[in-house]
Amino acid sequence: MELEIKILGPWQVVAGGEPLRLAGQRRIGVLARLAVSAGLPVTAQQLVTDVWAGTWAATADKQLHIVVSKLRELLAPHVGGEIIETVPGGYVLTLPRDNIDAHLFIRLVRRARTARAHGAAAAADSLFRQALALWRGTALAEVTAPWAQIESTRLEEERLAAFEDHVDLRLATGRHHAVVPDLVPHVEANPLRERPRAQLMLALYRAARPSEALEVYQEGRRVAVAELGIEPGAELRKLHGAVLSRDPVLDLATPAQETVLGEPVAPAELPADTRAFTARTEEVAWLRDVLARPAQGVPAVAAIDGPGGIGKSALAVHAAHAVADRFTDGVVYVNLHGATAGLPPLSSIEALRQLLRSLGLDGTAVPAEPDEAAARYRSLTAACNLLVILDNALDAAQVRPLIPAGADCAVVVTSRDVLGSLDNAHHLHLAGLTDAEAVTLLARIAGPARVQAEPGAAERIIRLCGGLPLAVRIAGARLASRPDWALADLAERLADATRRLDTLQYADLAVRAGIAVSHQHLREEPAGQDAARVLTMLGLLDTPTHTPAATAALTGWPEHRAEAALDRLRNARLLESAGPSRYRLHDLIRLYTREQAARELPEPDRAAAVHRALHHYLATATTAGSCLHPASQVLLGRKADQPGVALTSAEEASRWVGEERDNLLAVAQQALDGPDPQTAVALAIRLHWPFCYQGWHTQLIGIYKAAIEAAGRCADRAGKAQIRSFLGWVHRDQGRYDDAISELERALAAWDRAGLPRRKIGALNTLGVTNTLVGRLDAALSHLGLALTFAEGSEQLGAEATIRNNRVHVYYRQGRMDEAVAEARAVVDLFSRERVSLMGEGTARDTLGDAYRHAGRLTEAVESYELAVKMLRESGYRLGEAVSRWWLGTTLHDLGRHDEARKAWRESLMLLRDARLLTPAEADDIDGQAVPETPRPIMNML
Repeated sequence: MELEIKILGPWQVVAGGEPLRLAGQRRIGVLARLAVSAGLPVTAQQLVTDVWAGTWAATADKQLHIVVSKLRELLAPHVGGEIIETVPGGYVLTLPRDNIDAHLFIRLVRRARTARAHGAAAAADSLFRQALALWRGTALAEVTAPWAQIESTRLEEERLAAFEDHVDLRLATGRHHAVVPDLVPHVEANPLRERPRAQLMLALYRAARPSEALEVYQEGRRVAVAELGIEPGAELRKLHGAVLSRDPVLDLATPAQETVLGEPVAPAELPADTRAFTARTEEVAWLRDVLARPAQGVPAVAAIDGPGGIGKSALAVHAAHAVADRFTDGVVYVNLHGATAGLPPLSSIEALRQLLRSLGLDGTAVPAEPDEAAARYRSLTAACNLLVILDNALDAAQVRPLIPAGADCAVVVTSRDVLGSLDNAHHLHLAGLTDAEAVTLLARIAGPARVQAEPGAAERIIRLCGGLPLAVRIAGARLASRPDWALADLAERLADATRRLDTLQYADLAVRAGIAVSHQHLREEPAGQDAARVLTMLGLLDTPTHTPAATAALTGWPEHRAEAALDRLRNARLLESAGPSRYRLHDLIRLYTREQAARELPEPDRAAAVHRALHHYLATATTAGSCLHPASQVLLGRKADQPGVALTSAEEASRWVGEERDNLLAVAQQALDGPDPQTAVALAIRLHWPFCYQGWHTQLIGIYKAAIEAAGRCADRAGKAQIRSFLGWVHRDQGRYDDAISELERALAAWDRAGLPRRKIGALNTLGVTNTLVGRLDAALSHLGLALTFAEGSEQLGAEATIRNNRVHVYYRQGRMDEAVAEARAVVDLFSRERVSLMGEGTARDTLGDAYRHAGRLTEAVESYELAVKMLRESGYRLGEAVSRWWLGTTLHDLGRHDEARKAWRESLMLLRDARLLTPAEADDIDGQAVPETPRPIMNML
């Protein structure tokens, strides 16, 4: 049960959320004195001097011993042991410092100041508020000893400084109206403090109340002269002069107004803890100690190494669950696949992409270059209190870019190898379970009565499992699923499997033996043969997780049959749950399945199974693209020869893409590494629109580059041209305009070599958009004009309307307002008449709004933007909706409809935040400006 000590107000000890009665001034005094120095030893002499003070007695030392004993007796039931430890010459309170409000207050204030220094205003605001909310009155109000009064005074000074730092932050973000009612009582209670008086003067001046600001100065001068006999300080006098002269230096450089700031993102990504977690008491205590150590300017890093199946991940996850509440910014988890059969170790950019996604950024908001992404990660974590779990690391080089910057962060790394060159790391080499611990684990899974009935067989099973928890768990699960089996039978089979595998010189022999026996048992059961077959085949697919639909394609079975087999494997502990109807293989089990497939399945059968699975994803990605963007039906490339998931709406398509994103990237890479380049090229092409609609197409850069080479291998000139066009699109959306233009020009040449000049429409159109964004308007019109020529009579649905829509943006930038409005109206009519795409019509109405806005026809612009918002929302194109809402807000502001403008801007920011193109803190910072700056994701859009 969690114990808390509260001294920032009336003295209080709370256990499990309920106040704990603590009688006696000396008990309160000793516990309070130890709490003030939590984690540090306090000598018995110091405790007696502070607590007994003027009532010193010869028996004080004995009395102290009695008081400590009573406190231990009172607190032990609520903490599961002693938290007042005896140390040489004194005592130490081992309660985590965050469980004592005064220490938590100091840490939150420190983090808030760090966040402010890094420009993270929203995070700093939230942290200041959390810190100040801990105060309930005068610190240590009921402890009257001199030491307590001194400590109370110190803490009160810390509170005043934190309050005033928070006021400075709020003033800097334009919330001068809001700080006035907070500052008035503060100044009245502290009339000689010049800093808050100056803050109140500045807030009043910015709130157009200069006469009241001058009155605040005069009152401060009167108090200073009357009580101290001196004039106010130089800074206050200087501010007084600036108010009198209405000096512009007092104005905000970037005006802002009050806004409600959102909470920083707090991910909670830990995998589920293992219910049967056994032993490892010392290791858990070591890990908790490392993670709880006070910051020394760098994050705490715990590195756990050991062989496969030893329980590194289980230990890391179990300990992380125990300390997760200490990390106010959450817990993130990444499997680095350093030893995962069939899956390459994550590259630094792939791992950083996952981490940034956890922190609130995704898609085009994540830099494409590893160094830029690492810098972004360090910036976001500089002021964080975050726990990072880096599971299954390959080596120290893979881990280094993933260490957060914040000194209040902590990292747990697991790896098969010792990461000796990892800076500032504390190392733990994890050994196997003792025989007694392993027997306990087996009993927890298989049942205590069975283990007690056959102790000799249980011990033999443990020896054959080599002390590896994974092997014991698999053996226990096999016994649990067959209550009619004797432990001796399982021991005999394990021994036979060990001999059989030993001849093949397998590593991780104990685990493999356990898997092999469970696998063979499934084969022997009439109801388990499907599960045995699926286990053999799952390792053929390089996806991080497995679904019933994809497994059905892999096996060639109906989906319900595949799902039943997957559930059976999960019950046998050969699969782990990864969410509803989603499963994951342990690394060693994946390795076993790949080896079994290579031994048992002929190569043609393996190739056919992989082909079916890849084409399942190809078919479903094609359907998703058609649901989201009907024009994608004309994309070139190999057609799927396997049915996929039946998606019928844009909403279903978006949900499927979101759930399967990592699997889609994995199968695209597997196809690129395989013998069928045509399928690889087709997958790369079909992923464009589903990922584009989510704003994730930046993640396809590596896929696109490899697919260009694959297209060359199979002489697919058209596929190469299409992918180069998409690659240019991605560069443009990231603001890498020179790279975009270079790639798009290569695409044009590739289309010519393919003998398909009319297919250059997409590349020419994107070149026109890119040149528009960089201000090369004549070049933009030239490219768009040529694209329009090719589009006439083209089979590409909506191509003409799309190109003409983009030409509108050039016209109004050139000052040709009448032409811009006329062309935009024509495009809206064209989309409306052809009914090609709801997204296309919504985009056209957004462009018409742009044309009206630049022409000064603001009321008409509002009407057009509102229709655009409605259509883009219905189409599922969230980024387009965010763009329309943004410019709707700008137009409403220009019309003087400020409340409506603020609502539209805020809704746009929410969309960008939810799409992870802005972090919550970035969205809140922009929201806090009176006329907010245009967010970067919108700046890269027409």
